[in-house]
Parts: sequence; C-alpha cells; structure tokens
Amino acid sequence: MKQIIKRYLTQNPRLKAARALKELMASLTSSNGEKFKAEYQLWKERWSNTLSKRSLLKSGKSQYTHKRLRSAMHSLDFYMPYLFTYQDPECKGMPNTNNKIEGTFTDLKKNLNNHSGMSIENRKRFICGFFLELAASLSMKEQEPSK
Repeated sequence: MKQIIKRYLTQNPRLKAARALKELMASLTSSNGEKFKAEYQLWKERWSNTLSKRSLLKSGKSQYTHKRLRSAMHSLDFYMPYLFTYQDPECKGMPNTNNKIEGTFTDLKKNLNNHSGMSIENRKRFICGFFLELAASLSMKEQEPSK
C-alpha cells in the first residue's frame, strides 16, 4: 500500500496535502488499525477543499485538479478494509507482510529456470511437487516436540 501511494504522490510531493498523506503512510506499519483509520479520516476532513477542487477545461468540462492525489486517496479507501486483517483476533498468527510468499515464489521461479527445457506437463508436476514439499516441510516445523 505504501508503494501504491508513493507511486501516485512521487518521492517529493509539492502539495501540502500530499506531503501530509505521505507522512501518514510512513506511520502505516507502526500503528494499529483504529489509530491509522482515525488519522486518515482527519486527513480527509482537513484537506477536503483541496481534494474537491476542480479545474475548467477549454472544452467547457471540468475535472478534478489534483487527480493523482485523489487516486492515491481512492486506492487507500479501497484497500482500507484489508490493511489490518492480520490484527483481527480470528487471524492470530497471520504475518503482517507477504514477504514469505514472495520468497517462496522466487524459489519456485529459480528452480523452474534451472530446468527450462521441461514440457508443460512436467512443469505442472514440478510445481505441484514443489508446493507439496513446501507444505510438508511447514507442517513438520509446526509440530511440537513429543514429551
């Protein structure tokens, strides 16, 4: 989410509203869901005039002046319900990042590149075997030692 917002706002945003959103996004990983959502709502209220500003085009139509800032805001609005899923009580133990699965896919791609001459059927079997082995190794780690 931080990367999506950074892409819309750039590294050094000119607008004060964009700078404030960038600072708010910097606190995303260190704050809890309720605190972040409250701060985000305050940001939206404070900068509502900037966000609703429109420009008149030569054709007579109007458009929002700060489209990229609005796009960043809409992305955050869309993903907000999913950002703090790992903090829900029923999701205890869920990691707060997807680094583990990204690393898994990197390993899979490296292994597939090492065996680039395989047919489609063999590639499918290789991928199934890769994930079966991964699941087996993870289930072995989760077991508690017998007493």
